[in-house]
Amino acid sequence: MHLQTQALVIVGVYLVVMLSIGFIVGKLNIKSSEDYMVAGRRMGLFFVAFSLSANNIGGGSTTGLAQRAYGEWGISAVWYVLAASIAMIPLAYFAPKIRKTMAVTIPEVVGRRFGNVSSTITAVLSVLSLFCLTSSQITAAGSVVSTLLGIPTNVALIAAGFVVIFYTTFGGMIADQVADLIQFCVILVGLAIATPIVIEGCGGWDAVSAALPPAQLDFTTIGVVTIVGYIFNYFCTFLAGPEMVSRFESAKDEKTATRAAWLSAVLMAAMAFFPTLLGLCAAATMPGLANEGANAMLEVTTTHAPGFVSGIVCAAIICATMSSADSNLLCMSTILMRDLYLKFGGRELNDKQTVFYTRTCNVVFAIIAICISMFGVPIVTMNTFAFGIRCAGPFAAYGLGLVVKNATKNSGIISLIGGTIGFIFWQVLSGGDFLFGILPVVFGCFVSCVVFFVVNAIEWKRGVPAAPSAYLEK
Repeated sequence: MHLQTQALVIVGVYLVVMLSIGFIVGKLNIKSSEDYMVAGRRMGLFFVAFSLSANNIGGGSTTGLAQRAYGEWGISAVWYVLAASIAMIPLAYFAPKIRKTMAVTIPEVVGRRFGNVSSTITAVLSVLSLFCLTSSQITAAGSVVSTLLGIPTNVALIAAGFVVIFYTTFGGMIADQVADLIQFCVILVGLAIATPIVIEGCGGWDAVSAALPPAQLDFTTIGVVTIVGYIFNYFCTFLAGPEMVSRFESAKDEKTATRAAWLSAVLMAAMAFFPTLLGLCAAATMPGLANEGANAMLEVTTTHAPGFVSGIVCAAIICATMSSADSNLLCMSTILMRDLYLKFGGRELNDKQTVFYTRTCNVVFAIIAICISMFGVPIVTMNTFAFGIRCAGPFAAYGLGLVVKNATKNSGIISLIGGTIGFIFWQVLSGGDFLFGILPVVFGCFVSCVVFFVVNAIEWKRGVPAAPSAYLEK
């Protein structure tokens, strides 16, 4: 499918802007490793909130959401993103505590409380998961570029990966957040413009709804158990997600971190409806699309909207995927440098050397991620593994470690191992489905919490002293 010239121009301008942001920020704003890794801890409300939102609205929440609406989920697909919005509400409780740690990474905080073994396990799990997530987002971006330009998928993967490498490597966290703000605005405004135009092009909402079976217009088609499961899934993956935590750490103060969580919840709620409605429009007017409607959003937009609107939607989809890939890449390099390299025999580095080595890791890891993406592993498979392996184990050690002051050292270490085993056990037991509607990552996080409290209860009775605080002494 070849899109109009206007679409190509809009996407081209967007990519140039992203490259420019990385270059300019890298030249003007990166003075220290803290600038590079956590934006100097000086980012305001809108930068943090939009960056949180952009990280959560990836390919699965745009094209994937439209595909779900096109299929059996219908309008109830809106819960796939609304659940993420709801999950941000309890995260607002943890946001100021995350900022208060004055840490850079999750393994750093876990290590302060529960020792080097727990820190190392968390770091290895995080790096493994971030490789998968970076690969899946580059895959999603590459598929859009391939469709847009009519070029081979592998060439598109390299092109998409190069853009992510460039602006992330040069500009670090500051460039990430500036880019995320622009990217989320493009996503939100672009889809807000496109949706009513497409609905009108399909004959209006009355015509669309009349062409759909009743089940596709039922907000509860997917079931309450699935909806609640997704809310827990998002909360678990957000609280123990390196890219989320790094955003809170970059906030200028604790109050900003809290407010950013609330604003992000509002922004994501707004984003839940546009891809869903576009997917329903495609289902009503274009039944029988290839690949079960995988490109339903692009197909219906290019059919029922002008070229410039198609271009905005294409840019929005690319924004959605790249805004997640850049954060995963930067977090992966930061964790490797701070929590693995320096801990295991790496020589001490000054700020300039730290930035240089982290940038080098960005390039190397992105190239490896591009290579992984070329193997054609399904995005859902990579994401399911990644979210589970990075969150299930560390969930209790990190999240509860922030709030349970008298937790013992062994509770953190054993809960890490127990949660990871729990995730793998439920994943194998479930096969391709979710047994009893329970997602493997949720089951793993539940196991890690149970183990955490059981070990603590045993050791408190034995008089075992509390582990050190997660917070730095003033």
